[in-house]
Amino acid sequence: MELVIDRLSKQYGAKIAVDRISVKLNKGVYGLLGANGAGKSTLMRMICGILKPTGGTVTFDGIDSDKEAFRAILGYLPQDFGYYPEFSAKDFLLYIAALKAIPKKEAKKRVAELLELVGLSDVATKKIKTFSGGMKQRLGIAQALLNRPKLLVLDEPTAGLDPKERVRFRNLLGSIGKDCIVILSTHIVSDVEHLSDEVMIMKDGSFIFQGKWNDSEMSLEDFYLSQFEEDEAHE
Repeated sequence: MELVIDRLSKQYGAKIAVDRISVKLNKGVYGLLGANGAGKSTLMRMICGILKPTGGTVTFDGIDSDKEAFRAILGYLPQDFGYYPEFSAKDFLLYIAALKAIPKKEAKKRVAELLELVGLSDVATKKIKTFSGGMKQRLGIAQALLNRPKLLVLDEPTAGLDPKERVRFRNLLGSIGKDCIVILSTHIVSDVEHLSDEVMIMKDGSFIFQGKWNDSEMSLEDFYLSQFEEDEAHE
């Protein structure tokens, strides 16, 4: 199981949003940190095959990101995932399962498993419009897991969650990361510290750090803040 990002770039006119990024990822949780505008969402969308790169490639076990076989192994939770407020949690997941061509019998079983996994079994028949932000995010994770993905991409999944929900979310992702590649994009350093096997810090479209954080002289948060405080000082 290997995701290979090779010299991936995205340019809009004179602006370079992602600048020739290369990385190889195996099973585990990878935290992608960066301030707003660093290029995180652009990178994530190219990894998912939603956005066409200006240059470079993304492959999973040799399969290109623009192929149907790549989408079959992908689970994606965008920053604002679309849902139908009048649907119940159960009906929404069954609907998404149908869109993903999961057989009806298998879908019913999978939906029940996922509602249990994300802690929504007791509200399975309640309308999504009655859910809290944390409950909606957990539903978002469930829909991303319907097809048993080998690659799970999450864009700012803990934004707006209260501390209790954030801890619950971390525990959930930690267990998921044992069986697939999880890329978690965020600007919340504590989420990355608690969850990630490796850290990738993005600034101005490039990685300024990639790997395990084990600097005994500076915490990850202090390093991260120092990089972006410099930018604020020059504004």
